[in-house]
Amino acid sequence: MNADKIKALIREIPDFPQPGISFKDLTTLWRDPEGLKGTIEAMVLPFAKEEIGQVVGIESRGFILGAPLALQLGCGFVPVRKPGKLPGTTLRQEYDLEYGTDAVEIHQDGIAPGERVLIVDDLLATGGTMAAACQLVEKLGGEIVGLSFLVELAFLNGRERLPDYRIETVVQY
Repeated sequence: MNADKIKALIREIPDFPQPGISFKDLTTLWRDPEGLKGTIEAMVLPFAKEEIGQVVGIESRGFILGAPLALQLGCGFVPVRKPGKLPGTTLRQEYDLEYGTDAVEIHQDGIAPGERVLIVDDLLATGGTMAAACQLVEKLGGEIVGLSFLVELAFLNGRERLPDYRIETVVQY
């Protein structure tokens, strides 16, 4: 399935969650069996020949995409979650928001030193959450092979915050 067909299955909701925002609702894509299958295939393709040890998915929509990517790539899956959600010993990374800060965590034993990692999320906007996830993986000694997103909001310039990484997206707005 090509990017135009995938994009056609994404519903846009104007003025959500606030006036002036055009929300990209991926649930309409995911509920379509061919759309979901085509999405996973499109996200796997750029990394199919890479040796990847773990796919890291960012809470929560990165879980929806990351787990099937890991299955297709024949590797494991490691979640990056909001603080306090993981039961084991974690490593935490804070990052700046427009107004304040947030944080994400990963299990300290989630990535082995030298392990090749693909990090996945649904959407690249400003790049803050992904930058924090990259810092976590690198602190654990992981080698980041690439960053994979279903959607990129190019007008928000998220790539600028991630200049040292290979970035692959399926659909751009």
